[in-house]
Amino acid sequence: MQIHQLGLLFEEVQLNNILGDGKTFPDCVPNRGLGDIKADYLKNHRSDKFDLKKFVIENFSLPKTYSGDYKSDSAKTAKQHIETLWTVLTRNPDEEGGSLIPLPHPYIVPGGRFREIYYWDSYFTMLGLQVSGRADMIQNMVDNFSFLIDRIGYIPNGNRTYFIGRSQPPFFSLMVKLLHDAKEKVDEKGVLVKYLPQLEKEYQFWMKGTDLINTTNTCQHRVVRMEDGSVLNRYWDAHDTPRPEAYKEDVELSHQAKQKPKELFRHLRAAAESGWDFSSRWFKDAKSFATIHTTDIIPVDLNCLLLHLEQTISEAYQHTGNSLKSSEYSSLSVKRKIAIAKYCWNEEKKFFFDFDFVTTKQKEHYTLAAAFPLFFEVASADQANSTAGILGKKFLKPGGMTTTLVESMQQWDAPNGWAPLQWIVYKGLLNYELIDLASQLKSNWTHANLKVYQKTGKMTEKYDVWSADAEASGGEYPNQDGFGWTNGVYLAMTKE
Repeated sequence: MQIHQLGLLFEEVQLNNILGDGKTFPDCVPNRGLGDIKADYLKNHRSDKFDLKKFVIENFSLPKTYSGDYKSDSAKTAKQHIETLWTVLTRNPDEEGGSLIPLPHPYIVPGGRFREIYYWDSYFTMLGLQVSGRADMIQNMVDNFSFLIDRIGYIPNGNRTYFIGRSQPPFFSLMVKLLHDAKEKVDEKGVLVKYLPQLEKEYQFWMKGTDLINTTNTCQHRVVRMEDGSVLNRYWDAHDTPRPEAYKEDVELSHQAKQKPKELFRHLRAAAESGWDFSSRWFKDAKSFATIHTTDIIPVDLNCLLLHLEQTISEAYQHTGNSLKSSEYSSLSVKRKIAIAKYCWNEEKKFFFDFDFVTTKQKEHYTLAAAFPLFFEVASADQANSTAGILGKKFLKPGGMTTTLVESMQQWDAPNGWAPLQWIVYKGLLNYELIDLASQLKSNWTHANLKVYQKTGKMTEKYDVWSADAEASGGEYPNQDGFGWTNGVYLAMTKE
């Protein structure tokens, strides 16, 4: 069920923001048929006596508030608190209803306003589940994502119908590898082979349109043909309309932007697919949200993730004994590695950058996406050392690594730091034996987590890594507590 199919009612509710959060209405469950609700609205909404909020509350059930009475115990350590939260953040299989896509197995949600599973969040949550010995939940979540791939053809942003059209950073191959590691003693190769069909379907989703790109038609969907003939990827969304969960914000921005509304909405949706929603990383003018141009950009992190997917499929095929298919995917990963180095490495600045394929120039924004080539061991030793030098000099702050060096009031910019990026940098540094900087990052980040926990009793979505109190802000909504990926990374880091 898509609430935004109610047309005028949806637009009026979202533009007036009568429920206080643009995500609330799309998450509502209708109390009767949408056709009947729409007919009553069209009949009565022009009346002077019509009360829009009353009409909504009478015709829709508001989203459940889970664990609203949960209070953290200040006597517990952060680790004990997180172990308790796994149960609080667990959702059992749901029945079909509203915009929620029901999943067959239990899963962990991030927390706060995020009442459903989220794609890339889940990998970092799983890191903590692994520490907690919860291989059962990791299995459930991998199986849920496999279910979504089989049903929809890919993993959407989250299990909501309004997220269909876009995905998120493709971490499924890392999830499968994590599950493989958890079960390695039981079955060394079974996990990779079991999920090979879903791994390939995910790859086909990201590579859709490859057969259509050529010298005159350089991009289709998420694939881009570069000048030398190599193929790299970008973020994309099948739709070019305002996001249902942020309708008011998108429409208001379209009134400020010089670009056409449909172009703007596509760029906004693509940025939402990136997980970095939003960041100056996607802007032409770092200080102007209205200049967002996400679909023009080849992101270094996305292409490192897809390289890992290619490598994982190759390994899975090797386990099946199909050396021909294994070699095919291995060759694809080698070609992508060469292309990443060519288009995203800057020899003069000694750092990795995104690439604007429309202007055929690298972006000039320094971001933590540059750590992905270290995490996936795409960087040479020299590249890793010079990248680490810049990370230590420019990005390391008292509370961890800052996402970018730009203060734009967007949440994926300075002064905020995010758990998934701390983990990527941390493990990337360790891959190249850059122990001192990795240890300093770990110390700064976990102490920031503890500082906020001791003050508030919460693990939160993001942190201000520049300030003494570490409490973050910025973005389309307030900082959320819970919080899945912060919990996971904290447990994984403090275990090492």
